[in-house]
This record gives sequence, structure tokens and C-alpha cells, in this order.
Amino acid sequence: MEAKTEEQSTKRKKQKHGGFWTWLAASVLFRLVLIYFPKNLNLSSRPEVSTPLTSLRRLAEGYWLKQSSMSPYAGSMYHGSPLLLSLLGPLTVKRLVFVVADILNAMLIRATGQTLQVAYRQSLKSLDLDTISESSEVLPSGDIAALVYLWNPLTIVACVGLSTSPIENFAIILALFGACKRLVPLAAFGWVMATHLSLYPMILIIPMILLLGYGPDTPRKLLLQRRYGKAEDATSIDSCQQQEKAINQSELPHVFSWRPVMLFLLWAIVWSAYVLFLCGVSAKQYGSLWEMFERMHGFILTVQDLSPNIGVLWYFFAEVFDFFRNFFLIVFHMNILFMIFPLAIRLKHRPCFLAFVYITISSMLKSYPSVGDSALYIGLLGWFVNELSEMRFSFCLFSVYVGVSLLSPVMHNLWIWRGTGNANFYFATAITYACLQIVLVIESVSAMLNHDRKLRKLSNTKIHVDKS
Repeated sequence: MEAKTEEQSTKRKKQKHGGFWTWLAASVLFRLVLIYFPKNLNLSSRPEVSTPLTSLRRLAEGYWLKQSSMSPYAGSMYHGSPLLLSLLGPLTVKRLVFVVADILNAMLIRATGQTLQVAYRQSLKSLDLDTISESSEVLPSGDIAALVYLWNPLTIVACVGLSTSPIENFAIILALFGACKRLVPLAAFGWVMATHLSLYPMILIIPMILLLGYGPDTPRKLLLQRRYGKAEDATSIDSCQQQEKAINQSELPHVFSWRPVMLFLLWAIVWSAYVLFLCGVSAKQYGSLWEMFERMHGFILTVQDLSPNIGVLWYFFAEVFDFFRNFFLIVFHMNILFMIFPLAIRLKHRPCFLAFVYITISSMLKSYPSVGDSALYIGLLGWFVNELSEMRFSFCLFSVYVGVSLLSPVMHNLWIWRGTGNANFYFATAITYACLQIVLVIESVSAMLNHDRKLRKLSNTKIHVDKS
């Protein structure tokens, strides 16, 4: 009987793996059909897809200026990295680069999800709650997250629209993959490149430090409570201290380790110096590093381009008085920083989920958001399909996402081309989209905390049963 069950489990695994590769090949074929469709879909001109930072047309113009021995930052078109210009400039005609970037992102998401699922099962086993995974089937979160990312319409639109956001997403996913696998040089390289390209991934240093220090997502607090009991159950302060020493000296992988963190910071400094050196060599022909920082990162922080997008900053700064502009710039950018430490304190035992929350918040409050940012955090949401299975309003969130995705181009057409609407029509969809992301963050965090409380209650009942 046991041999039969093992054979059946292996057959199921092979079928699941075969199904994944079939869907992967189908997604590649679907992208190629849309990219080389006879009639141009003209997605590269959509404000939801291309922003001043992710537009391939702007990159092509910057590359043409560089080939003409001029500064690519001349005028007001290109505001990206000179390294991205050197890498993608010659490949602006070859559209397969963006398909390859999506496939690499999906594979990294799948590998990271598998690592998180192994850590999740180990944490349940260490809590003697492995019966949960046996009674209820644990879904393959890595495969689900990768397929959600590949078949998400927002991901497909960003790829077919020739946006450079898949390249930025690749750097972020590479950093999280390296941190989960504890590949310190790879994690530092991904974080440095992601910060260099879009600046906002700088806040991911906190979940990456937690990942390197504690390891992948596991309910660490529950584990300590399960093995050694609650602190108030101890008879004296000495017994508590003895328990803490036992925890620190035990084989637990959840005690914070400073060695990979210090190596990460060292490698981050090395990679930052190397990136600045390459940028200096590239910018030496036409300018200086200061011009790069001013036209690239300064452009992000000062919100100079007020062309419409799916964010909320363009409309606000188009209406605000110039006298208050600097004040509100500080307010909007500090909103992201104000949320970092409270969330880190509450979700420090879930560093990968914390990274998902940070990415969602930054994509909501960044200067020039695009659908590529939403495609990233929706794909990462699949990592936690088991923990967030009881999340409320899932169908409502999905419906509003579909509604906003359909209404946004309609309102833009009524405003720009038909002249029967105004900017408020399009901005209403942007506000709805921002509120939708707020609800997603609140509900996902609430569902994750409820899941941890459920495990804590089960572990406490297990303790009482063992004592009795």
C-alpha cells in the first residue's frame, strides 16, 4: 500500500510539472503572437504601460543621441540609466528581449516560491502541526505564482507594449531570490541594480536583511513558543534566561545571524562602487555622474513630468501652487518611509511577505507607476496562496481590478481623443486604482496575521494536550 501511494504521489508530481511547462510554453507562444501581430496594437503609447522611465521610445531616442556623440539626457526625453542604455540600446528593434525577461522572472519566482513552501512545511513540522498539510492539500505556491505572473494580463500588456519594467522587475526578483537562497553576492547585486534603475526598491533592504538573518518566511515566534512554552509559564527569571540560552545554542535556523548581513552590506558597497564606475565611464563622453543623478533620480523625486499615468501624483502636482510644491513632494515621499518601520516590526517573522507589502505600497505611491509594477506584486502574491486562502473580498478585488483595467483606457480616450470628457474622468480611475491597492494591502496583512494566530492557537492546544 505504501509503495502504491508513493507511486501515485510521484505520478501527480510529474503531471504537475508537465502541466507547468505546457502553460509556460503557451504563454511564450501567446506573447510572440501578440508582438508580431500584423496590426499594431499600439500599446507602447498607452500611459498605463509606458512612463517617462519605462518607455522604449524614449530609450531609443536616448540611444540615438548617444550614437550622435550627444548627451542622451539632452532635452527632456530620456531619464533612465546609462547602463540600461548601453544594454538595451542596440536591442530596441529585437522585441524578444522582453519575452526572455518575463520567462526569467517567472522561473525565479517559481524557484523562490518552492523555497518558501519548503520553509513553510518545515515550520509546521517543527510545531508538530504537519497534520494540517496532510489533511488539507498544500498548493504548489511556486508554480502558482509563476503562472499568475506569466498569464496576468498586466504582465502581458507590459511585455507586448515594450516597456522596460520587466527588466526592473527582474532585478527585484533576483534580489529576493538571492536572499531566500542566501546567495549574498547575488542578492546584493540584484538590490543595487534595482535601486539604481528605479530608486524605490531601496526600501527592500529591510526585508532582505531579515531574510538573510533569519532565513525564509517561517512563523518564528510560534516555533519558539511551541518548543519552550510561553514566558509567563516559566517559574523564574533564571529559567527564562536558561531557555533563551538554549534557544540561541540550539540548531534552530531562526536565530538572527549577523554574518550574512554584514557580507550583504559589504557586497552592496562593492557592487554600488562598480555600478558608479561603469556609469562614470559611460557618462564621461558627454557629461558627469552629477548629470545622471539629476536627470535620473532627481527626475523621480521632483516629479517634473506631469503626463497622465495610473498614479495620483501627476494630477495633484498639476493643480498645486508652486509655492507649496516642495512641501508636498516631501509629504508624498515620506508617506512611504512612515510605513516602513511599523510594518517591519509587525511582520519581521515574514520577510518575504513584508517585501511584497513594500513593493505594493511603493507601486501605489511612486512618481511614475505602470502596469508592470502591478504585475510584479500580483505575481508575488501567489507565493502566499496557502496562507492567504481565507482572505476576504478576493472576488471583489478581482472584479475591481478588471473594471479599472477596462475603464482606464476608455476614460483616457474620452478625454484626449473624443473631447467628451476631462482629466477628472481619467483621474477617477487612478483614485479607484490606488484605493484598490490599499484594500489589497490591508486585507492581505490581516489574513496573514490571522493565519499566524490560528497556528499559535493550534500550537497552544497541542502544548496543553501534551501536558495532560
